[in-house]
Amino acid sequence: MAASSDNATDKGGFRAWLNKRLPVDEFVASQLTGYFAPKNFNVWYFFGSLALLVFVIQILSGIFLTMHYKPSELMAFDSVEYIMREVEWGWLIRYMHSTGASFFFIMVYLHMFRAMIYGSYRAPRELLWILGMLLYLALMAEAFMGYVLPWGNMSYWGAQVIVNLFGTIPVIGPGIVEWIRGDYGIADSTLNRFFALHVIALPFAIAFLILMHLVALRQTGSNNPDGIEIKAKLGADGKPIDGIPFHPYYTIKDLVGVGVFLIFFCGVIFFVPTFGGLFLEKPNFEPANALSTPEHIAPVWYFTAFYAMLRAVPDQQMGALLMLLAIVVLFFLPWLDRSPVKSIRYKGILSKIALTLFVISFIALSYLGLAPANDLYVILARIFTAIYFGFFILMPWYTRIEKTKPAPERVTYHG
Repeated sequence: MAASSDNATDKGGFRAWLNKRLPVDEFVASQLTGYFAPKNFNVWYFFGSLALLVFVIQILSGIFLTMHYKPSELMAFDSVEYIMREVEWGWLIRYMHSTGASFFFIMVYLHMFRAMIYGSYRAPRELLWILGMLLYLALMAEAFMGYVLPWGNMSYWGAQVIVNLFGTIPVIGPGIVEWIRGDYGIADSTLNRFFALHVIALPFAIAFLILMHLVALRQTGSNNPDGIEIKAKLGADGKPIDGIPFHPYYTIKDLVGVGVFLIFFCGVIFFVPTFGGLFLEKPNFEPANALSTPEHIAPVWYFTAFYAMLRAVPDQQMGALLMLLAIVVLFFLPWLDRSPVKSIRYKGILSKIALTLFVISFIALSYLGLAPANDLYVILARIFTAIYFGFFILMPWYTRIEKTKPAPERVTYHG
């Protein structure tokens, strides 16, 4: 046994021993140095890796929070206050987690927008897009359940609104609502099951979907700002002419993005952790009270666009259906776009106008979802909801008839 170990050491030492049992070098060669990405990535390509970084921050900060949090109707709010006031550096961990939730959605929304402007959802990356959308749905569920756990007054009433939406499902709706709550109202059972899902089930689902998303990305290769396939142009060595190894070029590039991101992330945590009530609302610093409804009930900012659509329709059942369709329609984006080119750089004026109006409508709806639902806001919400859906419904038409520029054969660089 000793002689065998000595021979292994002589032939390559610990690294050789490790690689024989765990293919570390093989993994690096195939997934990092051997994976060729387009040369012309720009700033829009930071946000995928930054979203992964925030996921890690959420997991780590969440682990420390669960050491002191009590998922109980009577103790949840007090345990959060205990973390904030009594646990050493507890306030920092809590603000890292609450700020991280908002930054997670910021990174995901920017990542999705990059896919939309450069056509990263188009063939052969349809499955990559669908996996990303499933990841977005899982993230929404994770964020909602985490939002309820502090058991603040807005958490309580927000949960009432969202959970009761399932009651609009014909026939089985009331039963589903009772099953989700685990009781006849939002209570101790609800907190316990939301805690279990938020801490165990959904993080595993998100991690699995992230892994599948990365596997699908490695299979098809990364898209680029020109929307052309670099695998179509190979050199004599069989490697893409317009590609460079992901490591070290893009790992170093991503580290620069991480540094810039952490400046903004830490700036919010240390100076404006509530971000004017967008990241943490004032009513959530009050304990849940079934007899005291907040003056204006609204979800966290990353859900407010869909909440505005809900309030734009007088009938709650139709409003809930509209919310659902607003998310489901995103899954069909790869088949709605009929343009001969992928990137917005080479699409026609109609696609550029449509995408601009879509972004304006989403931002406007996000603002309207935070505002009181008076007559003017309801009218505006209906207008911007129509623009939101118009972007998808009319896409097969305007992408087919518009005049496009020819896409280049090789990747290009834009200052």
